[in-house]
Amino acid sequence: MQAERLADSDPLPLTRHELQAWIGRHLKLSPADEVSLLAAVDMVITRQEQLWQASKGEAVRALSAGFSDTVARLKEELSAKDATVQSISEYFEQLVVELSDKARRDAKTNLINFARFQQQLEAFLATEQRGRWCVVGLVDIADFKHYNDTFGHMVGDRIIETIAQLLRVQVRSQDLVAKERTEDGHGLHARLGGDEFCFLISDLADFRQIHPICRRFHSAVRTHDWSGIEPRLTERPIRVDIGVVCLRLGSLADRRFVARRLAASLVEHADALMYQAKADRQRPVYVRCLELVDGELSEVTGNDDERAAPDAAAP
Repeated sequence: MQAERLADSDPLPLTRHELQAWIGRHLKLSPADEVSLLAAVDMVITRQEQLWQASKGEAVRALSAGFSDTVARLKEELSAKDATVQSISEYFEQLVVELSDKARRDAKTNLINFARFQQQLEAFLATEQRGRWCVVGLVDIADFKHYNDTFGHMVGDRIIETIAQLLRVQVRSQDLVAKERTEDGHGLHARLGGDEFCFLISDLADFRQIHPICRRFHSAVRTHDWSGIEPRLTERPIRVDIGVVCLRLGSLADRRFVARRLAASLVEHADALMYQAKADRQRPVYVRCLELVDGELSEVTGNDDERAAPDAAAP
């Protein structure tokens, strides 16, 4: 009767916090007794929950055991069908992988296209925490139109293929090199235009490491035996112009939310440097060191060892 009167005047508690308040209002216990009562209630609730979970587990196991024979029989009946279905599934999965990969690659050089390069560059900038510097470089075949017009498109295609191979060799295989920038896309070893390529080196400890890499590549192009493609190429050897941006990576938090804009900006800076190299016949490699400050690219500042690299570096 007393409980009914209390329930009528004060709703019964539904949570532990409400229970504690209810006890304080109606039972008038000492603080120690109140704590003991709540602890006892917690213990009872916990024990009941454990028993319920154990009962549920037993019920599930009993139910599963009842299906074991049926499952075994079905597995046996389907095993032959599964083998066939699995084979077909694997074939189509591999076909999709191959077609997807081909769609991301340039047919002449087998380098990934520029769209894929841009995606990979954005992902790197948004997630990578290793290394102190990364490098985005653009490469242009100097006077390529002359070779294409003079010797024909077949010779031009072979020049492009050879440059792509030399770039793969001189820029490490784990770095990103891509081919062909089009209206709707970007590229790992990648080709930007008919005669342009780009690459990403992701983990330099020091920006000065880019200079020997560019020198090796430029020298490999200059000293390559081009007569195997067209004897008259010895009269006007192939050369390349290179624009390189070295980015001091800094904090990942500074890059994560501007990765897309940052990737596009790095390519634009490298492109501008490449055109400076094209205009300067004495310095085929232009290098600039940048860092991210308040979301914007700026010249590197700091101690003497980390100031911006020279505007130009000749191989």
